[in-house]
Amino acid sequence: QVQLVESGGGLVQAGGSLRLSCAASGRTFSSYTMGWFRRAPQKEREFVATISWDGGSVLYSDSVKGRFTISRDNAKNTMYLQMNSLKPEDTAVYYCASYHEMRTWAGSREYNYAYWGQGTQVTVSS
Repeated sequence: QVQLVESGGGLVQAGGSLRLSCAASGRTFSSYTMGWFRRAPQKEREFVATISWDGGSVLYSDSVKGRFTISRDNAKNTMYLQMNSLKPEDTAVYYCASYHEMRTWAGSREYNYAYWGQGTQVTVSS
């Protein structure tokens, strides 16, 4: 059974930083593309960033490019999202997700991701 558990969310002032983690279990973590998505209050869930199974390819949404960095440690079965220069509009529940097919680039489309964590709240105050 695949499990994804996010952590690291919290309350931070605008301009501050947070690092989210996503711990995975139940499958060979190093074989799957992973992604971060978020859902802001009263908005639909949106793509944030994704990283290929070997870390060789990454993709960011325009809204976070240059401020957020996605990474993974396959030895620890963990993915990260380093968030710098946070803005109030980054306030959302952040979800990690895993693609269902091995060694395949998933991109930004939400429907490509088969497994999801429960989410971690990030709140950025102005």
